[in-house]
Amino acid sequence: MGKGLFITGTGTDVGKTYITALMVKKLNDAGLSAGYYKAAISGAKSVEESDAGYVKRISGISQPDELLLSYLYEIAVSPHLAARLNGNPADINRIREDYGHVLKAYDYVTVEGSGGIVCPIRCDEGQEIFLTDIIKMLGLSAVIVADAGLGTINAAVLTAEYLKNHGIEAKGVIVNNYGGGIMQEDNIRMIEELTGLPIVALVGKGDTQLDIDIEILTALYE
Repeated sequence: MGKGLFITGTGTDVGKTYITALMVKKLNDAGLSAGYYKAAISGAKSVEESDAGYVKRISGISQPDELLLSYLYEIAVSPHLAARLNGNPADINRIREDYGHVLKAYDYVTVEGSGGIVCPIRCDEGQEIFLTDIIKMLGLSAVIVADAGLGTINAAVLTAEYLKNHGIEAKGVIVNNYGGGIMQEDNIRMIEELTGLPIVALVGKGDTQLDIDIEILTALYE
């Protein structure tokens, strides 16, 4: 049975999928058995065009497409709304079962969230599913992806507090779009001070490798 880790972002377009791809690539390049899973993806016509397809290409894993995700919606809105418009709403039991298949097949499974941490996956009269429900059901800890720029202190602290208030352990923060400078250095210092979480990696624009020791990366999974 493998180990898993949930990747969430401080919001949409902070580079969560890009960072996830670099994490899976790091594991795969080290010769480890690396897998990926995402419960619901919206805004793509096919797996190949989706976030899951991107992670598969960048990381170099050979995981079958059918194991990468559970629900794919074409319309580019939140999964709960996409399901309402396109049909095929997510089911918590299927998510649990699908993740279990990936966990049996790979030693290290990186589970990517949708949007920010407060993203509804399904919200109708039949069932309500939020990302926190999925994280807790799968027994995962989380890593937060945050942008290096202006506004990131607020976004990172709110995300960390939300996870804590929902009983989910955050293992650390990965900062994306890092370029240095007094503001970004202070952002990093303040995020660590206010959240109590370590910055486990800094990723610059265009980086093709995640600058983190493989032992530190694998220790995040459980």
